[in-house]
Amino acid sequence: MPLERLRKIMRRLRDPVSGCEWDTVQTFETIAPYTIEEAYEVADAIARDDMDALADELGDLQLQVVFHSQMAEEAGQFTLDDVIGGICDKMERRHPHIFGDVQHGGHHLWEEIKAAERQKGSDDSALAGVALALPALERAAKLQRRAARVGFDWPDVSGPRAKIDEELAELEAETEHPRMLEELGDLLFAVVNLARHLNIEPEAALREANRKFEHRFRAIEKTPGFAELSLEEKEELWAAAKKAQADSIA
Repeated sequence: MPLERLRKIMRRLRDPVSGCEWDTVQTFETIAPYTIEEAYEVADAIARDDMDALADELGDLQLQVVFHSQMAEEAGQFTLDDVIGGICDKMERRHPHIFGDVQHGGHHLWEEIKAAERQKGSDDSALAGVALALPALERAAKLQRRAARVGFDWPDVSGPRAKIDEELAELEAETEHPRMLEELGDLLFAVVNLARHLNIEPEAALREANRKFEHRFRAIEKTPGFAELSLEEKEELWAAAKKAQADSIA
C-alpha cells in the first residue's frame, strides 16, 4: 500500500544511525511551519484549479502527517494507526445519521456533537479549541461564530457596521503607536464581524483583494519608466487597469 510505503520511507529517514541528517534532527516545533505551508499550497492549487499540482501538494501534506506521527511513535506517544483510527472514529461518531440510528443529520448536528465533546475536556468555554495558529482573520471569524452560538451577537448587520465606524473613529483619535496598534486590531476585528454577518469568509475576501491588486499592479508596472512617474500618473494607470479588468469580466 502506498501509505505503508511512505511510512517505511519516513522510518528510514528518521533512523538515528543511517537516516538523513536533516530529518533525524527535526522536532514537532520545527516541522509545524512546513505543515502550515503545505496546507496553504494545497489551497493555492485549488484556487488555480490545477489538479496536477493539487495531487502533488496533497502528497506533501500527507507527508507531514506521517512525519509527525513517526516522531510521536519514537517518543511513545501515538502512531500513524492511532491517527487514522482516531479520525475514522470521529467521522463515524459525528455522523450518527449515516453510521448510527439517528434519523436526521446536517451541519447543526455535527456542531452539537463537537460542542458536547468539548464540554468533556478541561476547558468548557464556548471558545475552547479555536487554534492559536490559525490565520488571524480566520481565527477572529471562528471566535465570533462560537460566541454567536451562545447568543453573544448582534441581531443584524447594522450592529457590526456601526462598530466599524466607532473603531475607525477611535483609531483616528489615537496618537500613541501602542494604542494605535490595539485600535487597528479592534477595527479589523469589527470588519471580520461585518463579513460574518454578510456570510462572507474574510480570508476569501482578502485573498480576492490581493489577487486583484496583484493583477492590476503587474499590469501598470510594465509601463516604461513606471518607478519615475508621479503618484498622480500612477493613479491614472491604476484607474485604467481597474476599468480594463472590470470590462473583461462584464
